[in-house]
Amino acid sequence: MKKKDFLKKAVEHIDIKAINSVEMIEAMKKMSFSARDLANAADIYDRMLKEKKCAIILTLAGSTSAAGCMQVYVDLVKNNMVDAVVATGASIVDMDFFEALGFKHYHGTPFVDDKLLRSLYIDRIYDTFISEDDLQHCDLTIKKIADGLEPRPYSSREFIAEMGRYLTRHAKKKNSLVQAAFENNVPVFCPAFSDSSAGFGLVLHQVERPDRHLSIDSVKDFRELTQIKIHAGTTGLLMIGGGVPKNFAQDIVVCAEILGHDAPMHKYAVQVTVADVRDGACSSSTLKEANSWGKVDSSFEQMVYAEATTALPLLASYAYHKGNWKKRRKWELSGIF
Repeated sequence: MKKKDFLKKAVEHIDIKAINSVEMIEAMKKMSFSARDLANAADIYDRMLKEKKCAIILTLAGSTSAAGCMQVYVDLVKNNMVDAVVATGASIVDMDFFEALGFKHYHGTPFVDDKLLRSLYIDRIYDTFISEDDLQHCDLTIKKIADGLEPRPYSSREFIAEMGRYLTRHAKKKNSLVQAAFENNVPVFCPAFSDSSAGFGLVLHQVERPDRHLSIDSVKDFRELTQIKIHAGTTGLLMIGGGVPKNFAQDIVVCAEILGHDAPMHKYAVQVTVADVRDGACSSSTLKEANSWGKVDSSFEQMVYAEATTALPLLASYAYHKGNWKKRRKWELSGIF
């Protein structure tokens, strides 16, 4: 088989604007188990949108963007339903920026010879395929952007904004999270930015410019994200997956306290995850546990134990069609830096 035989059917991203899940979620409120948890989470997210002085931070880990949820995140940004994003580098660069450059994710299968895929330069994300050649083009585009910037330390937010600026001139696909965030003044942070396609491009950038190159400052990320908490006061978290993005977003409450600010715990928190609690982790603790650390108020919190591509579209569609985002303050938090 040839490479083209594997890369045939592109993943299509779900459009929450076209599908109204309000009746489904309302019915789930009368059920039990994960259905009722999801309905409660959707209601908490809607409460965040209703509260006039609440800034909402979306945290994003895992491969939901590659799997068909990419448009969900774009719609949340474009419709003023999130005010800041903390994500893995893979979600932002290898998936979103990657597709903005004109490349695709394709339907695949886990029941395949991975040695054959490697010989064809095809990378597999469970049942999804992408071309390694396309990813390396993405690496080199990151290098190109870095080469054109002043050599100094940047927060990931600053560099991702430059990626958004680049896309306003060069995007093959206009509807990307990186570009939408740039155009709507929604800051995007990737605390582990180098753990992605960006890392390869930036390493090449530094190797070719040993005396004059830029770097990504994760401490600056933490400080800037804490500034958002101090500036906003009341905050809510919508967390897809866990890990580094979840930890960073929760830790800003403690960091603000250490800096001498009386910042309240995150008032609202929803997490959709498949991680377990029995190993003492749950991808950086349950939300109730986070209350003991002074990070999350336990009054409005909900864990949803579900694979996010099944739960997120329902939750986001419910909040979109309820329409409370239409009355929200537009924070434009990029403007505080």
